[in-house]
Amino acid sequence: MPTSISLAHARAADAAAFIDLRGRTRENAVSAARLTSLGITEETWAEDVRCGRLVGFTAVRHEKLVGYCFGDTQTGEVVVLALLPEAEGQGLGRELLDHVIADLRSRGHARLFLGCSMDPTVRSYGFYRHLGWQPTGVIDSNNDEILELRAVPARSTSRVA
Repeated sequence: MPTSISLAHARAADAAAFIDLRGRTRENAVSAARLTSLGITEETWAEDVRCGRLVGFTAVRHEKLVGYCFGDTQTGEVVVLALLPEAEGQGLGRELLDHVIADLRSRGHARLFLGCSMDPTVRSYGFYRHLGWQPTGVIDSNNDEILELRAVPARSTSRVA
């Protein structure tokens, strides 16, 4: 991760910036109007962060939000990973995702999941699969395939003679 970028826990007060950035991603941009039609507004996003339903991490460069990742603490779903185009290709998406994964795991989620494009030409298709996310064969209402990441059981360190 570039040293000029700082990571932090997401704050409810930044919900407007999250919505703005979501509409400016290179692939899979979602406008504020579309988010509103899905029931996602500044108010609902902020409340989900405030009450702890969403855990998120942000990436900031020179006081400008350049990316974030959020997970649902109740279900174990990684709900969004978004980066501005100028923040891509620097390991930042993986770093943000790793933080959300660690947080969700610490809350007891052995199985994490997310919706991902089934189009192999879309960056997210290869990104998640490269990181070990496995297709489930289930298609969600957005026509995305559900991928899952299961916790690897800890190996026993005891030796059996």
